[in-house]
Amino acid sequence: MEETDRQLGQRLEKAIMSLLERRADTASICPSDAARAVYEGDDDGWRALMKPARRAAWRLVDDGEVEVTQGGRPVVETKTRGPVRIRRARR
Repeated sequence: MEETDRQLGQRLEKAIMSLLERRADTASICPSDAARAVYEGDDDGWRALMKPARRAAWRLVDDGEVEVTQGGRPVVETKTRGPVRIRRARR
């Protein structure tokens, strides 16, 4: 059975949260870390999961779970270009 976009998104969200839970409170991850964790191959097919991984991160931002940053500062989706990091939301 083929995975739906929604199911993939949920797996990526879980991967993001799991990766962050295993790191220090102040640590961050790259969306590629989640893509690699979810990808089930040995090649670089995880790259096709980069856009879905970034979308999953933005959903978690909307839920108040994480922040997406550039240069250590939180950014908004509409103004973000280039590499980003994901960290737990500062409460």
